[in-house]
Amino acid sequence: MDGTALDTLRGTVRGEVFGPRDEGYDAARTLYNAMVDTRPAAIVRAADTADVRTTVRFARDHDIAFGVLGGGHSGAGLGLIEDGLTLDLSGGLRWVHIDPAGPAALVGGGARIGDLDHAAHGFGLGVPSGIMSTTGVGGLTLGGGHGHLTRALGLTVDSLLGADVVLADGTYVTASPEQHPELFWALRGGGGNFGVVTSFRFRLRPVDTVGLGVTVWEPDRIGDVVRWYREFVPAAPRTLNGFFATLTIDPEPPFPEELYGRKVCAVVWCYTGPHPDEDTLTEVFAPVNEAAPPAFHFATPIPYPALQAMFDHLIPKGLQWYWRGDFFDRITDEAIDVHATYLDALPTEQSTMHLYPVDGAAHDVGPDATAWAYRDALWSGVIGGIGATPAEAEPVKKWCVGYWDALHPHSMGGAYVNFIGADESRDRVRATYRGHYDRLARIKAEYDPDDFFRGTQHIPPAS
Repeated sequence: MDGTALDTLRGTVRGEVFGPRDEGYDAARTLYNAMVDTRPAAIVRAADTADVRTTVRFARDHDIAFGVLGGGHSGAGLGLIEDGLTLDLSGGLRWVHIDPAGPAALVGGGARIGDLDHAAHGFGLGVPSGIMSTTGVGGLTLGGGHGHLTRALGLTVDSLLGADVVLADGTYVTASPEQHPELFWALRGGGGNFGVVTSFRFRLRPVDTVGLGVTVWEPDRIGDVVRWYREFVPAAPRTLNGFFATLTIDPEPPFPEELYGRKVCAVVWCYTGPHPDEDTLTEVFAPVNEAAPPAFHFATPIPYPALQAMFDHLIPKGLQWYWRGDFFDRITDEAIDVHATYLDALPTEQSTMHLYPVDGAAHDVGPDATAWAYRDALWSGVIGGIGATPAEAEPVKKWCVGYWDALHPHSMGGAYVNFIGADESRDRVRATYRGHYDRLARIKAEYDPDDFFRGTQHIPPAS
């Protein structure tokens, strides 16, 4: 884009426009993942939906590659397009309105989980989402969305009532069960392949104070712990969610000093049942002793938004990230051996592996009801190679790829689409959508026949 084109764009939108020579450009293109160093030709921080429509039409008319930036958590850095046009929704579209009579939440396409949690919590309500408040609502939702409330309330898309979408030609439509139902089906897990979602409407559920639990075991007990965990969690009441992790203990409370900097395996629990007081939590978490004697266990009632923000400071914006994921319907003994090997080989203090339960209420929804194609999965796993400096980028990537290569044969074949790396093949995307892929490609052909929205985990339109 030359200066004339940039000036034209500035004259047609109300939001900010950043070109490569403008002050603020580098800040505008900085993502959560510092391993991504992409330089768009321009970044438009939209002030409203009119700006979204104008920017989409401008990119289309000028034949410029196009990407959308929400919360910026995409490990693959998909929001930025080299020499393309990035539409940033985090300006005027970062808002939340609560309708307590619904109860429902209308959420702007640039809002983050923390914005939604805060607004809904004032009414004792919430939406199942991720595990970090800085995650964008848009990317999380379009990928399906799982986190602390999945076993109790389902995936994020299971609470989606409708969405307002700007299509590739700038047309503005509402997708819901009654309007554009095929588009609505595709948005619930099909990623950003179909349009720019300017607002989401979610059904709200009662969510207030929950029970947080953190249980830590010595690394040599990982076999005992995972063999117990793989049986215990699927059989537990839906009010109890716990994701398994391998990690290095951060040197801060509530952990005791003797654990600082040590490699461990752990489960982070969320109890959503009645009366999450000290006595109830003692009873709920008593089974953790069956696995092996914990090196540390901590439990407390906590407001749901505080739980969501608990990890924000531990893995802040600006680290080097490389991640890969897979779905699992079982955890084999051979997979446990892989986890043990790569726990011992953790390359940095921030690197980690998580197994998120995706059963319970997520299994209540039919396998073809949404674009999310793994309703039969029990866990969604992610391996995160994370470094503090550019010098650590290659070691954490090597560790992550080696871990994934060893673990993938024990998986179901596909992954949560938001956990797929930018350098993985198109076959990975197809495997992620299984038998839904062809239907998604047909919907893509209807709503985006020229493949304008391809800065995503890409599904080309059916020919």
